[in-house]
Amino acid sequence: MENSKLIGTEFIKAERTALVVIDLQNGIVNSERSPYTSAEVIKNASRLVDAFSDKGAFVVLVRVSSADGKDMLRPSVDLKRNLIKFLKGWDDYVPEIASGKKFYAITKRQWGAFYGTDLDLQLRRRGIDTIALCGISTGIGVDTTAREAYERGYNQIFIEDAMTASTKEEHDYVCKYIFPRIGKIRTSEEVISSLK
Repeated sequence: MENSKLIGTEFIKAERTALVVIDLQNGIVNSERSPYTSAEVIKNASRLVDAFSDKGAFVVLVRVSSADGKDMLRPSVDLKRNLIKFLKGWDDYVPEIASGKKFYAITKRQWGAFYGTDLDLQLRRRGIDTIALCGISTGIGVDTTAREAYERGYNQIFIEDAMTASTKEEHDYVCKYIFPRIGKIRTSEEVISSLK
């Protein structure tokens, strides 16, 4: 399988690369985020969706959803979790990335976008060997999806300024110690300018 190249004299092949956007939905983006605000991430993700779409690349929007929360995981943990409020529209994609744009929708029931979904099948049937990954949250949905993609042999580009976390420390840790081991970290501008 021919690998996609990127940055500088290298480039990203649109026909072999999918943009995968994690959890940019109403019930997720309304929390305080760092180091980037949700608005900054949405703006950069929207630019990426437009750029990938313009080049004919496969764009995947992922959301987490549940009718009543009964299908969500509830292991015994030390850290108190915030309960999701299942208000009307909480799982709708934010309009900046969804309105009038062509994309493939994935609904997941846990952190990662591969387990229990047809994401891997859809990528392989299109001959995609690289995913460009962004969204919320860096250390949860994005990181888990990245690890799942790594286990499945995908090349990965992590778009650092199009993702964010609950804390700057969480975001920085994943970007410094995890992502460089399983892919390449780039800015949205670098990715857009390298997309061919």
